Amino acid sequence: MEKKSFKNPILLTITAAIWGFAFVAQSVGMEYVEPFTFNCIRNLIGAAVLVPVILILGRLEKAEEKGNAAGGSPRGEKIMTLVGGICCGALLFISSGAQQIGMQYTTVGKAGFITAIYIILVPILGLFFKKKCGILVWFSVVLAMVGFYFLTMMGESSFTKGDAYVLVCAFMFSGHILCVDYFAPRANGVKMACIQFFVCGILSGTAMFIRENPSLPDICRAWGPILYAGVLSCGVGYTLQIIGQKNFNPAIAALIMSLESVFSVLAGWLLLHEALSVHEAIGCVLIFGGIILAQIPKEWYSKS
Repeated sequence: MEKKSFKNPILLTITAAIWGFAFVAQSVGMEYVEPFTFNCIRNLIGAAVLVPVILILGRLEKAEEKGNAAGGSPRGEKIMTLVGGICCGALLFISSGAQQIGMQYTTVGKAGFITAIYIILVPILGLFFKKKCGILVWFSVVLAMVGFYFLTMMGESSFTKGDAYVLVCAFMFSGHILCVDYFAPRANGVKMACIQFFVCGILSGTAMFIRENPSLPDICRAWGPILYAGVLSCGVGYTLQIIGQKNFNPAIAALIMSLESVFSVLAGWLLLHEALSVHEAIGCVLIFGGIILAQIPKEWYSKS
């Protein structure tokens, strides 16, 4: 039991670190290639990385089926996996595209914390699907919005075009999370992830040829950031998330994964020598405080 309780948080913390440091890869990658080119290749690599994982899991599932008399509804699961992958891939295309464009005009640390606002937007948007929020969630929203003001609207940094794009990413990624929340229980998670990466990669590739001028020499120069974002951020990160969330409290899992915002600031400071001003640091603390409050289980503060 003890090993299990430690394994899940460790895997989810590694996931958060991978995603947080990916902001540096995305920022550095923009020095060589344009946004949709970067996203096209990283998503196709991410999908390719998941193919052997799917094959291995498929063999394990077949071995388990031999010991079971009847299965569930494989045809229904396949349809939901395909539809879910397409819907999630389309939302991921918009959110990752907006984020990648925004990374050209803002810092790694700010992008990480603005993106992390999705954790607060999810319960708000969930109201449209009749998912109620507690009073603490609304307080966390106010706290995060104050932090957002400190982070983006004060001092010389102000609210930049890049911040606006990353904010669009946070909204669209909130929709992506709700989409995953709907389809995941009805579909094969890893296969759905693979499909979503293929869909996002194809849509990004279409936008790449329409809006950009991809160059093979430039893509080769960006091989490091692209491989990191594709193999680790997409392929490994998502797989670790699935394993880490299995039989684990989802509220605590979301809280741990939200540490990607902290890791993004740390990565920007260590690798790109980006520094936060005092008001930006205050903003990050307030946003992170709001993120933590939003994840506190209702039972903890509703006991009479």
